[in-house]
Amino acid sequence: MSNPVTRRTDPLDDFFRGFFVRPVDFGGQQLATPGTDAPQMRVDVKETAQGYEVHAELPGMKKEDIHVHIDGPVVSISAERKQEKEVKDGEKVLRTERYFGKVSRSFQLGQEIDEAAASAKFNDGVLELHLPKKAEVQARRLTIE
Repeated sequence: MSNPVTRRTDPLDDFFRGFFVRPVDFGGQQLATPGTDAPQMRVDVKETAQGYEVHAELPGMKKEDIHVHIDGPVVSISAERKQEKEVKDGEKVLRTERYFGKVSRSFQLGQEIDEAAASAKFNDGVLELHLPKKAEVQARRLTIE
């Protein structure tokens, strides 16, 4: 006689099974439809003694549609590519594969950034950020009287 194998499953497994099937943007951006997934922003971050150098690929974006926000050691980059709805008379769109919408990326660096001295440049689809480190405040010992 053989023992039937019973499989014990966690009821929450079934509940969460279908939640992560397609990419969802929780920042108010559009949902990605199958075959047109939102592109990821590719970022290189290098640290020097003076600060950080960030290169972010944003092909096809206009510099006025790119926003950088610095909050202490956290850097957020967001950009939006708007779709031109220009269709000429007698023209028919057969296929559109280019992505239109918002992309964003946030990351935390090892030290706070000196926002006043930070600079940004956008050239050939690459955003370059020069983020100097904020001078660390030395702890001060109080004398007790």
